Amino acid sequence: MHTEFPDLPSYRGLRELFLAAATDAGAHLTEYPHPLKGPFGEALATDVAVLGNPGAKRVLVALSGTHGVEGFYGSQCQTQWLKELARRPLPDDVAVVMIHLINPWGTAWMRRVNEDNIDLNRNHLDFDAPLPDNRAYAALHDIYAFTELRGPQRERADAMLAAQLREQGWPAVMSIVEGGQHSHPDGLFYGGLAPSWSNRTLHQIITAHLAHADVALCFDLHTGAGEYGHPMLLTVTQAVYPALDQAQALYGPWLYPIQTGAQVLSDTGIAATATGYTSQALLEALPHTRVMPFVIECGTYPGAVVHEHLRDDHWLHLHGNPGSEEGRAIKLGLLEQFYPADPDWQEMVWVRTRQIWEKALSALPDV
Repeated sequence: MHTEFPDLPSYRGLRELFLAAATDAGAHLTEYPHPLKGPFGEALATDVAVLGNPGAKRVLVALSGTHGVEGFYGSQCQTQWLKELARRPLPDDVAVVMIHLINPWGTAWMRRVNEDNIDLNRNHLDFDAPLPDNRAYAALHDIYAFTELRGPQRERADAMLAAQLREQGWPAVMSIVEGGQHSHPDGLFYGGLAPSWSNRTLHQIITAHLAHADVALCFDLHTGAGEYGHPMLLTVTQAVYPALDQAQALYGPWLYPIQTGAQVLSDTGIAATATGYTSQALLEALPHTRVMPFVIECGTYPGAVVHEHLRDDHWLHLHGNPGSEEGRAIKLGLLEQFYPADPDWQEMVWVRTRQIWEKALSALPDV
């Protein structure tokens, strides 16, 4: 079947490079197949590479692709670091666990969300308890419900967004939209009504590869928020956690601690009003492990620009054709927002990510 969907870079290419680097490094590999296919009919999976002793009590975890299209950055860094680690031994009783593209469908289709339009950082919740009630989102939903990319409907939606921004301001509007919602499956930042495939798979990985550890330094890799080319090191949880003091001692003023909440705003660009973050899930899933959950967030373009591309991509998967010429243009535009083609940007985020990981790896034997 002919498709105009972009094939360079691609999920297939990322996976091939990662698996080759992991194999060359002597890592133990485990595949978690996804039930759906990519845009070229390719098989999808999350791959886990364990470098070092799989039973080590001190573990560094690098997780890519929580937001699928952001996985191009994360995978690039994972593969590059595997190549470096292959040339030297790890410290005693230390392992590196690479979780490659936990949202493989999102990476393959160049979407931020998963196959169910779910934002995974709004999906790690207790679904037996009442879900967060973001009632204010309903009044904004029409901004994202247009059925034509151009024309009167889109113009009305754009005018509605502009009016809301004039009335409330960008931070207030985005705190509602990005805070997550569970009422509109066809809306933005949808958190779902049950654990997603990626959520369930991550918990399988935690049980199989992390539950035995005494200490785990975990890094969830993201792009989009913050100043262009500036990788921020965050720790994002619902409350202060037991190892926070150690995390702050390790990274000092480089680390931005954020405790999320309904009324919390952050100048980092991430949604501090949201619940269901992967980093919180890691804490809760490893109650007997000293967990330090970090987020590396690499800045790209201004939030308002990124948001417009997200709206276009949202329309494309609800009403358009991702394999068309129009779909190709939208996909390439979205990819640029989360993985700039600028080689200086790509070099900068890799260098800083490597620094952060190397510092963690050096500290692990003593924390």
